[in-house]
Amino acid sequence: MQGTVDGFSYGLVTPLVAYLMACLGGALGLRCTTRSMLVAQSWRPGWLALGSAAIGSGIWTMHFVAMMGFTVSGTPIHYDKAMTFASLAVAIVMVGIGIFIVGYRGARGTALFTGGTITGLGIASMHYLGMASMRLDGKLEYNTFTVGISVAIAMGAATAALWAAGQVRGFLWSVGASLVMGLAVTGMHYTGMAALDVHVHGTDAPPTGESPASLLAPMLIGPLAFLLLAGVVVMFDPLMVMGKPTVAPVEHKPGIPAHAHSAAHHNLRRLRFRPSRPSRPVAHRGTRTPQNR
Repeated sequence: MQGTVDGFSYGLVTPLVAYLMACLGGALGLRCTTRSMLVAQSWRPGWLALGSAAIGSGIWTMHFVAMMGFTVSGTPIHYDKAMTFASLAVAIVMVGIGIFIVGYRGARGTALFTGGTITGLGIASMHYLGMASMRLDGKLEYNTFTVGISVAIAMGAATAALWAAGQVRGFLWSVGASLVMGLAVTGMHYTGMAALDVHVHGTDAPPTGESPASLLAPMLIGPLAFLLLAGVVVMFDPLMVMGKPTVAPVEHKPGIPAHAHSAAHHNLRRLRFRPSRPSRPVAHRGTRTPQNR
């Protein structure tokens, strides 16, 4: 029996909240990626890891907020807890691989294509693994062509977002990029949902797993708290609003050793801030030729 699928059982509330979650995670993650390109090598892994966790948590939260409004007529929906957690881990790890590639190799050429592809596949993998965690009295079937379109949207959105992060421009640039990324990720989600058909078995056996109210609501608290904490870190960082640093990092100036760059910068500051001293009059000395008296 064909089950009627409804992804908007709460109207526009769940799509709008899901979109905001995707934008929030994207904004924090892209800004952290941009920030990593402005710091020394020792701080770069930390910023990239924070960006990966922010984007992964944002798209995971977006997915399951949207799934709160997903219903199938004729059967209740439960979720497998282990697979739901696994979808979050997959999102963070695969997005992290793509972000680290761009963070260390630059947002151009092969590095951008590879990083965007892996990040997009991570977004798509999170989505379909999260769908596989559903437990209901029926069978899920997907339209292959529509699934391919959703994966292409995810890869295109991830590549464009990573390119925007690599431009190292102002804060408004990153906000605009995150809005576009949130729209693309949310569009990928609902495109993937449009590819779904559910065939309900019609048996009386209750599905295994946790109900959405008992599983999803508590699980969303952790990623939301993390996004808020990451937002505080980003907001209070002095270089987050600025597009580029005052002094370029040492590794961005090839051919100049670190100690030479430091010494030159120190001498430049000494010359720039040394107070001017009044010049002394030059005394004219007389000739040593003896004079006749």
